[in-house]
Amino acid sequence: MTDSSRITPALSRRTFLADTGMGFTGLALSALLWQDGVGRAQEHTLPDGRPHFTPKAKSVIWLFMCGGVSHVESFDVKPELNRYAGRTIQDTPYRDVLRAEGRDVIAGNPVHGNRHTLMGLNTGYRRYGQSGLMVGDWWRHVGECADDIAVVRSLWTNHNDHGAQLTWHTGRHPREGAFPTIGSWINYGLGTLNQNLPQYVVLGTPTGDCCGGSWTHGAAYLGAEHAGVRLNVGAANPLPFVRPAAGLQPEEQAAELGLLGRLNRLSGIDYPDDPQLRARIRAYELAAGMQAAVPETLQLERETEATRRLYGINNGTTQNFGQLCLTARRLVERGVRFVQVFHGGGGGGAWDAHSGIRTNHGQLSAQVDLPIAGLLKDLKQRGLLDETLVVWGTEFGRTPGAQGDGRDHHPQGFCAWLAGGGIKRGVVHGATDELGFQALEPRHYITDIHATVLCQLGLDARRLEIPGRRRLDIDYGRPIREIMA
Repeated sequence: MTDSSRITPALSRRTFLADTGMGFTGLALSALLWQDGVGRAQEHTLPDGRPHFTPKAKSVIWLFMCGGVSHVESFDVKPELNRYAGRTIQDTPYRDVLRAEGRDVIAGNPVHGNRHTLMGLNTGYRRYGQSGLMVGDWWRHVGECADDIAVVRSLWTNHNDHGAQLTWHTGRHPREGAFPTIGSWINYGLGTLNQNLPQYVVLGTPTGDCCGGSWTHGAAYLGAEHAGVRLNVGAANPLPFVRPAAGLQPEEQAAELGLLGRLNRLSGIDYPDDPQLRARIRAYELAAGMQAAVPETLQLERETEATRRLYGINNGTTQNFGQLCLTARRLVERGVRFVQVFHGGGGGGAWDAHSGIRTNHGQLSAQVDLPIAGLLKDLKQRGLLDETLVVWGTEFGRTPGAQGDGRDHHPQGFCAWLAGGGIKRGVVHGATDELGFQALEPRHYITDIHATVLCQLGLDARRLEIPGRRRLDIDYGRPIREIMA
């Protein structure tokens, strides 16, 4: 079915004559704008960049672990698994508890892959801070920040395969197609605080094409200008598509940009009320500003040795992810609204531990645990944590039952955590049962995380909706007010 919102309406005679009056360059600009779907028609009033109500946060750092981190060995530790390791669920007291709740794990549906034989924990655990948060030893550095985070333990999602990576970012099942991500909604609603950097930046290797690909940082019907912009941290050319043309001198480029600016202003006379045109012109100007702002932002060597050590940049294991986390801090410090940081991207995701989970999770957590803790500590000591909301998540958990020496996908109950940006510190909300099978009331679909983030930024998802675009009630989510300060 043709999407009528994508059809560019015919140019009127007046419009054609106006564009012709601008000369050949005006026609070229007009053609480029129309080719990109930018027209004079305005379907609805676009956001003006102001929040709907008083925000508690300015920016978001969104940390996503691709592949599915084990909830029962990270931030929802289940010691009872050691007690019943090697036994089936029907050999435990929890069979009757779950059946009484209408969740018969024996019937198979609630247990992905029917993994009924329980596996003991593959790591140790301990309690941290005044909150007494129990955290697996794979995450001991984040555990040291226990009194600064809020853990949500009763999440669930509607996809039991790695398409859940897309669901985590859009709230929709992949079979429904592309929908705006949480980052693109924030970009659309608020815009940037820095005129020379993108509003929405993507760091690290995103999820593979099998599991959402570019859709996990895309904007779908909101328009490409609201999609995430990838930066290749550590690369000689982190943003190749905004490089000046070969052989072009700075003076020549400045002259060209000056001419383009004058032409854009002339075009603005004929398109006075077209926010989409302004957005496209802004994109051209942004590309020029980024040529200087992006390299400066990525000059991590300007940080003190103590700061670089805090992120683990001096260590081969933590260096790569440490650079991403430090870059994320530098971006929000400079006014970027949403920084999306992927770890283990490509294919189904590195954290997909169907076998050898002890080795898999042990090695991967060693890469990210210290840098994430360094990010939280650095934001806090700089006074940035109060205005920066940090979100850690993954597409689903992993089964309490064994899959050989690994764990299978587990969408029925898993966890995430948030910190800063007006979130309560050192709290736990929600729960799974004692073996980690099921999210118990209050259960939270992943869009509740989205709604919480939007709320802390002063945005109401329902007031951002696009007329004519069908959204389900669950798409909006419900802010988790129990974790809001």
